[in-house]
Amino acid sequence: MQKKKAVVLVSGGMDSCVTSAVAAEEYELYFLHINYGQRTEDREYRAFMDLCAHFNVSAKLVVDISYLKEIGGSSLTDDDMAVEKGELEREGVPSTYVPFRNANILSIAASWAEVLRADALFIGAVEEDGSGYPDCRKSFYDAFERAIDQGTRPDTKISIETPLINLRKKDIVKLGMDLNAPLHLSWSCYKSEERACGECDSCLLRLRGFQEAGYEDPIEYAKRPG
Repeated sequence: MQKKKAVVLVSGGMDSCVTSAVAAEEYELYFLHINYGQRTEDREYRAFMDLCAHFNVSAKLVVDISYLKEIGGSSLTDDDMAVEKGELEREGVPSTYVPFRNANILSIAASWAEVLRADALFIGAVEEDGSGYPDCRKSFYDAFERAIDQGTRPDTKISIETPLINLRKKDIVKLGMDLNAPLHLSWSCYKSEERACGECDSCLLRLRGFQEAGYEDPIEYAKRPG
């Protein structure tokens, strides 16, 4: 029986890598990658292409929305803002939050999904053990799914799937290992494109996840905190 189709939002990071492995169990995969002027754009793109090859996707789409860099307001896109040092117990929204980025990305994904007649959009959003981004909350994705339903053809039914939303990073690592996800191909660092810095929020959360799961992170770091 022919598999249903899913558009998977793939940044190239660990969470999107594991999400891809989850989607691959039941869906024919269509990978979407967004360049938005982020500091590690080239490295994330390379990770995306590596994941496309690994999962043998039916099609891939790369979209440039570098207007988010022009809008600014995030240390990921604004050269005048420094990426703050990571804090695992941070309160509030960090400077790396890109204002309403995921809404922009989901809109593009929904357009492609409607044309493909796909059944689902997969995104590796994490609320439980993430960085505190407001557009990574389950309530946001529930609301956006309703918006898609209201703004598409009557016969279009697209669900937004967030399989990692309530998981801790250690559980994401364990799930990735169980599914043989190619975590060695993923890239999570916010600052560096050569060796992961080991200091930004994303690196610290990833490293803690591997440590608590009892595995060694397979990518190279400039610094590995104890």
